[in-house]
Amino acid sequence: MSSPSSAPPAPNNLKRIVAASLIGTTIEWYDFFLYGSAAALVFNKLFFPDSDPLVGTLLSFLTYAVGFAARPLGALVFGHYGDRLGRKKLLVLSLLLMGGATFAIGLLPTHATIGTAAPVLLTVLRLVQGFALGGEWGGAVLLVSEHGDARRRGFWASWPQTGAPAGQLLATGVLSLLTAVLSDSAFNSWGWRIPFLLSGVLVMVGLWIRLSVDESPVFKQALAQAESRRAKAEPMPIVAVLRHHWRDVLIAMGARMAENISYYVITAFILVYATTAADLSKQTALNAVLIASAVHFAVIPAWGALSDRIGRRPVYLLGAAGVGLWMFPFFMLIDHGAFSSLLLAVTVGLVLHGAMYAPQAAFFSEMFATRMRYSGASIGAQFASVAAGAPAPLIATALLSEYDSSTPISLYVIASVLLTLVAVGVAKETRHRDLAEPVSSPEDDDEDGPVKDSRAQGARSI
Repeated sequence: MSSPSSAPPAPNNLKRIVAASLIGTTIEWYDFFLYGSAAALVFNKLFFPDSDPLVGTLLSFLTYAVGFAARPLGALVFGHYGDRLGRKKLLVLSLLLMGGATFAIGLLPTHATIGTAAPVLLTVLRLVQGFALGGEWGGAVLLVSEHGDARRRGFWASWPQTGAPAGQLLATGVLSLLTAVLSDSAFNSWGWRIPFLLSGVLVMVGLWIRLSVDESPVFKQALAQAESRRAKAEPMPIVAVLRHHWRDVLIAMGARMAENISYYVITAFILVYATTAADLSKQTALNAVLIASAVHFAVIPAWGALSDRIGRRPVYLLGAAGVGLWMFPFFMLIDHGAFSSLLLAVTVGLVLHGAMYAPQAAFFSEMFATRMRYSGASIGAQFASVAAGAPAPLIATALLSEYDSSTPISLYVIASVLLTLVAVGVAKETRHRDLAEPVSSPEDDDEDGPVKDSRAQGARSI
C-alpha cells in the first residue's frame, strides 16, 4: 500500500492546497516587506525626524530588524503546537496576527503627534509581525510538501516560496503606484498608510481560502500513531529536534545565510543605495524591484522542478555560488545610474537567489520526521534569519555610511555565500525521501540519505 506522501493526490485537491498556501504566504510577505520598503522610504522621516537622514534610515532599519528577532520565538511556539495540533490551525492564527499588526501600523500616530511613543508602538507591532511570520513559513511549506506527490515535491513545495516575491511585488507595486500619483508631501502625510490598511482586506480573502483546505494526511497518520501509544510519554518536538536532528538544524541555518542576506541586500537595501549613492529616484528604484520581483516569481517553480530532477543540493549550490560571483557586477551596474543597468542588476540577482530559495521548502521538510517537522524546519529557517536577514540592510547601510563604497557590502555577502556553500556541501541529498516514513537521526543515515532500520527507529522519530 502506498504511503500518503508517495500516493499521488487528487490534482484538484493539491491545487487548492497550493493556492491556499501561496495566497496566505503572499499576504504575510506583503505585510512584512511593506514595512521594509516603508522603512527605507518614509519611516525615517515620520518616526525618527530629529536624526541625520542616513542615521534616521539606520534607526528605521533597526525597527525593521526587530521583526526578525521575534521570528525564532514564533518558530518555537508555532512549531511546537503545529507538530502537536496540526498545520492548518496554526496557519490561520499566523495570518490573523500578521494582518492585524499591519493594519494597526496603518493607523499609528507619527512622532509629530505623540512623540517618542510612536517609534515604541511601531517596534511593538513589528515584533508581532515577526512572531507571526516565524510560524507562517514552516506550516505553509509543510502543508504542500506533505500533501504533494513525492516525485514532484520540489516543484509543488516551491509555490509557497513564490509568496515572497509575490508579496514583494504587491507591496512594491502599491507603493510605486502611490508615489507615482501622489506628491511627496501627500505620500508622507497620509498616502503611506493606504498599503497597510489594505492588509485588512487581503487577510479576509486569505482566511476564507485557508479555512477551506484539509489538514496534511501525513500529519494525521503520525498523530494517529502517536495517540495509539499514549502510554509512553512523547517528548516535546523541540527536545526531539535538538536531540536527533541538531546537525540538520545547523545545516538549515547555514543554508539560509547567503539566501537571506542576499535577498534583503538586493530588495531592501537597494532602495537606500540606489537613491543615495547612485542618485536615482525613489520611483526608479521601486520600479526596478517591481519588475525583478515578477521575474523572481516566475523562475522559482522552474528551479523547484529542476531540484526534482537533479537534486536539492546541486540547485542550491548553483544559486549560492552565482550570487557570490554576481555581487561586484551588481553594484557596478547600479553605479552606472541608468534604469536598465539597475534592472539588470536586481533581476539577475533575484534569479540566482531563486535557485537557493526554490528547493529550500522541500529540502528542509525532508530533513525532519513528521512529529517534529514543523519545529525542525521552522527553527532552522527562522533562527538563521536573526543573524542573516535581520541585520543585512542595517549592516549594509552602516558599511556604506562608514566607507562610502559598495566593496565592503559585496564582501559581506560573499562571506555569507562561503558559509552556505560549506553547509549545503556537507548536507545529504534528500529528494528521494518519503515524508510518511520515519527519519533516523543524521548520524544513522548512510551516504545517500535513505533511512536505516526505519521500523526500529519509528518509536523515537515519528
